[in-house]
Amino acid sequence: MARPSMAAFSPLLLLLFSAIRMALAITDGLLPNGNFERGPPPSQLRGTQVIGSTAIPSWETSGFVEYIPSGKKQGDMVLVVPEGAFAVRLGNEASIRQRLAAGAGGGAARYALTFSAARTCAQAERLNVSASGQSALLPMQTMYSSNGWDSYSWAFDVVAGGENAVDVVIHNPGVADDPACGPLIDSIAIRTLNPPRRTNKNLVKNGDFEEGPYIIPGTKWGVLIPPMVVEEHSPLPGWMVESLKAVRYIDGDHFAVPRGRRAVELLAGRESAVAQVVRTVPGRRYAMSFTVGDAGNGCVGDMAVEVFAGRESAKVAYRSDGRGGARRGVLEFTAAAARTRVVFFSSFYRTRSDDMSSLCGPVLDDVAVVSVRALRPTPAKRG
Repeated sequence: MARPSMAAFSPLLLLLFSAIRMALAITDGLLPNGNFERGPPPSQLRGTQVIGSTAIPSWETSGFVEYIPSGKKQGDMVLVVPEGAFAVRLGNEASIRQRLAAGAGGGAARYALTFSAARTCAQAERLNVSASGQSALLPMQTMYSSNGWDSYSWAFDVVAGGENAVDVVIHNPGVADDPACGPLIDSIAIRTLNPPRRTNKNLVKNGDFEEGPYIIPGTKWGVLIPPMVVEEHSPLPGWMVESLKAVRYIDGDHFAVPRGRRAVELLAGRESAVAQVVRTVPGRRYAMSFTVGDAGNGCVGDMAVEVFAGRESAKVAYRSDGRGGARRGVLEFTAAAARTRVVFFSSFYRTRSDDMSSLCGPVLDDVAVVSVRALRPTPAKRG
């Protein structure tokens, strides 16, 4: 009996391969080949340029995309690969795409993307990130670390009963004279976010900042929460970034965190602020407590966090030696409406003492708002 040829199986194999590429199940961590360590075969590379839209395993590319090894030189410049041995570079109007299964069971879900990016020879680089009909344009003009790259986050929602699969796309909308002048992209990860709830012990949602984007293990620079994100699409559930600059989401493995495993570092003075709208009863007195400290990252000197709750405000000063530490602050306020906006920002800029090019600032953690009535002890009953 003749053995079937491989050609007879090729349509079936192609169909199976297409099905695998259609929707990869979402699990917290790196996306499949999210660090690009598996690259195109040599036959699909022209120098560093990727030839063929499916040449990079698990990804679909379009436009001028390059596969960059660590230490690659471009003129007098050495290209910085954020992590590992390889990254991709997006030239003019180039993009990378991966299809993921989402909204398991037809329910609503929110996801946070994390990815690392480095500028190359263009100065005003931006990235357009999109998924599930939502998109954001993330500026890269400000580099917050001295390593040559930063990690960014962005969140998107999948509505109940919506699509079963979504395309995650990172696109360089820039058009430079040199098409090989776009940003480097590496270490793309995802995390399913759990919606935080208010409780009778704390009216602030996610006041301990434990719920947030995925932080890639081994990275020592945290994750930036982009500027001007609203609560509905924030990778930091419950919180908005009401400023022109980002804030940094940090972890206890690499930073001094006052309490728990996660906190927020306010990087850019008054241009780096977080806010939340809290449900209150007009005329009732409330106490908002919070912790201010330093991240143990060499940010030395006088710091101050300004806090606003409706019409009332306070400033908490903190003297940092750059090795970690914290103090507690409290602001009592009377609610003027059914919703009160609370805002935190750093009073001024700081840079690390060991590296004057790296922005740093005070750490905010453990925010709580309770009714003052709940704080007062119940009088003892007369016998």
